[in-house]
Amino acid sequence: MRYWWVNQNQTYNHEVGGGYIWSPKRNSNGARNPFYETMTRVEAGDIIFSFSDTWIKNIGVALSNAVTEDKPKVFGDKGQNWSQEGWKIPVKYETQEPGIRPKEHMHILGPLLPSKYSPLQASGNGLQGVYLTEVPTEMAQALMMLLNAVIPDLPNYSLDGFEMSSEDQEILAMRSLEATEKATLVMARRGQGIFRDRVRTLEKSCRVTGVSSDKFLIASHIKPWKLSDNQEKLDGNNGLFLSPHVDKLFDNGFISFTAKGKMLVSDLLDAEVLPKWNIDPLENYGRFNSDQEYFLDYHRAVKFRDEHNPHDT
Repeated sequence: MRYWWVNQNQTYNHEVGGGYIWSPKRNSNGARNPFYETMTRVEAGDIIFSFSDTWIKNIGVALSNAVTEDKPKVFGDKGQNWSQEGWKIPVKYETQEPGIRPKEHMHILGPLLPSKYSPLQASGNGLQGVYLTEVPTEMAQALMMLLNAVIPDLPNYSLDGFEMSSEDQEILAMRSLEATEKATLVMARRGQGIFRDRVRTLEKSCRVTGVSSDKFLIASHIKPWKLSDNQEKLDGNNGLFLSPHVDKLFDNGFISFTAKGKMLVSDLLDAEVLPKWNIDPLENYGRFNSDQEYFLDYHRAVKFRDEHNPHDT
């Protein structure tokens, strides 16, 4: 097992919510970049420390070696000078509570920094230009001690006990997908597996009720599963943790949210429902990240019921 440090200041929500790390293959001028070439050295089972906004808040485990893939569309205008072709590694992340600011622990970490391609300056500030770099085992062990780390388990791809619908059978019959990809999609349709894990890294509780107990929450797709492409079906940014009755309202288009967290309520919802369920439509339920905004735009346009769209889609 090897240990890696990834700087995700620009792409944190995209990569942690989407379950991967991505880099271009070369600099914008075509020159080689050691922090991009490092992607080809990562192997399945390696541990990755996610650093963003001066904090380590997540630890990931690499699920495979790097594969060639174009820059994710959700990056938008981030990395405008990056080449289109890049390396992508699927990663399963585990949120570390409360996380650490490495700068506050340099009396421990400073002597353990690598002599070449260090992710941090001696002051504890991050180094711009460093994307992915290897960290020594001693430094990795110190980080895990400081974090009281919870290391992610490798995902379970078993479909034992699942009753297969016609939609599931269509997925299983797709020759273009590997067996693990088929299993993750079947689980994602039920709000389980890797999709649920990715939602959990972004959403700690139901936005409306505040319930945080995992067993009482549904990992609900914002853009419906059947209308999403395979990448969107597994993207944690395309999901919310919702209490069952809130999920019922959201999934059927009776409520939606703006990017800033305002609840939208359909005129077609019976007036007694929200008061009896103790839901305050005037409450602000928290700002969503830019990727979630993208999917919420779709939900408001296609799923939300109003006079122009009275029926569930």
